[in-house]
Amino acid sequence: MPSRRGTSRFGSPRTWLKFAGLAGAVGVAATGVVVARSERRRREYEPDEIRERLHQRLAVATAAAADDPVTPRRGRTRP
Repeated sequence: MPSRRGTSRFGSPRTWLKFAGLAGAVGVAATGVVVARSERRRREYEPDEIRERLHQRLAVATAAAADDPVTPRRGRTRP
C-alpha cells in the first residue's frame, strides 16, 4: 500500500512529536512527585534527631575505619 507524503507506516511525524511531548510532561510530573515525597520525609525529622543520626553514622564510620588497615595511596607518592 503506498504511503502518503509526510507519513509513514507508524504515523505522521507530528504524532510522534505529540507523543514525545506527552511523555516529557509525564516525566516532569513523576519527578515532581518523587521530590515532594523526599522533601516531606526530610521535614519530618527534628534537628535534634538529625544531629543524633549524624553522630551515630560518624561513630560507625570511625569504628569501621579503625578496624580496617590503612591502604596505601595509588599512583605517585611524595618523597
